Amino acid sequence: MQLMSEQQLGWRPFTVPNLISLLRLGCIPIFLWLLFSKEDRWGAALLLGALGASDWVDGYIARRFNQISELGKILDPTADRLMLLVGVFAIWLDGSVPGWVAWLALIREGLVAVIALVLGALGARKIEVTWWGKTGTFLMMFAFPFFLAGESEVVVAPFFAVGAWLCALVGLPIHYWSALGYVPAARDALREGRAGRDAGAHG
Repeated sequence: MQLMSEQQLGWRPFTVPNLISLLRLGCIPIFLWLLFSKEDRWGAALLLGALGASDWVDGYIARRFNQISELGKILDPTADRLMLLVGVFAIWLDGSVPGWVAWLALIREGLVAVIALVLGALGARKIEVTWWGKTGTFLMMFAFPFFLAGESEVVVAPFFAVGAWLCALVGLPIHYWSALGYVPAARDALREGRAGRDAGAHG
């Protein structure tokens, strides 16, 4: 099935991938309730892990069934970033993850979010998420639920603790490497944005 060109995409708000992204955002308060009100680390870890896995689902549906949209290009990474930021901070407050792991993840996400806002304010076109960026986010979105599960009272908690360290030690370097890869992309986006404004001014 041939994908739509970028000019044909439009916002297309009423798509299944966009609904999945909204559901993921809506589950964030439930995660916080499980972790802090119910003090159910295992339940919170399962929910956060499922939310991380659903990131692959909405992307697959969007590509497979030609439901890619401009709104989805914003909504999906926003849901990813917000889940990671809230999840990391909450799990750090819970004491289930080492502080240096949490803060390295938070600093990276915070920097990327601020840079994206600055680029948008300067009129740059939206930067596409890279494969390395998705991979780093994917690993970190599993590392933190694993840390949480590793501190729970389930029998297999030690196995999740090992998995958490594997995901974090591989995911953090990829996470930062992908951020460096956005530097030339940001430069190109600014250049194209300025060229578009100049063409519009002289049109």
